[in-house]
Amino acid sequence: MSPSELSSLLMSIFYLAKDYFPAPGSSAMSDPITLNVGGKLYTTSLATLTSFPDSMLGAMFSGKMPTKRDSQGNCFIDRDGKVFRYILNFLRTSHLDLPEDFQEMGLLRREADFYQVQPLIEALQEKEVELSKAEKNAMLNITLNQRVQTVHFTVREAPQIYSLSSSSMEVFNANIFSTSCLFLKLLGSKLFYCSNGNLSSITSHLQDPNHLTLDWVANVEGLPEEEYTKQNLKRLWVVPANKQINSFQVFVEEVLKIALSDGFCIDSSHPHALDFMSNKIIRLIRYR
Repeated sequence: MSPSELSSLLMSIFYLAKDYFPAPGSSAMSDPITLNVGGKLYTTSLATLTSFPDSMLGAMFSGKMPTKRDSQGNCFIDRDGKVFRYILNFLRTSHLDLPEDFQEMGLLRREADFYQVQPLIEALQEKEVELSKAEKNAMLNITLNQRVQTVHFTVREAPQIYSLSSSSMEVFNANIFSTSCLFLKLLGSKLFYCSNGNLSSITSHLQDPNHLTLDWVANVEGLPEEEYTKQNLKRLWVVPANKQINSFQVFVEEVLKIALSDGFCIDSSHPHALDFMSNKIIRLIRYR
């Protein structure tokens, strides 16, 4: 390519970039731009997307960072599309507007951190402090049930020889109710199911913000690891102690540690002492 051809090419690229990322104050700053965020489409303006120049969005749409496009020519961002509406509204108004029953604060905080909209990050921190103060008094009630179940499984004794075996296993159930949604999220961040050889936070099982049901089993002597997966038997772990919970005593001890650290104390009137000592009912209260 000759110097004159190279110069002509560079000038063409310059004018294309100029058209796509117009100077502030130009009419194109208000022209609609459609974004594809994780499969959800949003339409906004270049002025809105660059309202915080130091953010990742500001860098992307001012030409400082490359942008990807989907098959329809929309700017594509591979992030959560559902919560992006709150980020976009903040870009438009500089105000954080969330519904009263909003349950995805952790996800929104991670997304705000990804986009590096610093004023939004600060607004989320203030919101979480506000929510924490609003949950001054709280109650925690846990009902525990335990039963013994026989599990049947095959044991490979030789390459072509299998035998049928059985063993008794402890099956645990805990119904947890708390008036504090934040505490249940804290509890969910400490407890993990072990299934298919992987640990998964029980936070994903929080369908009701005030109620959580846990079902798990203790280790069964002689039961091959693959049988836990085959028979859908979940075990329960507590982190960061990395301790498996094989009894209600251990479960109660770990839950009490978490609850007491969050300001809860044992209710002196409920439950009956015999129920508490036999690990049937745990009731704690918090006053702030």
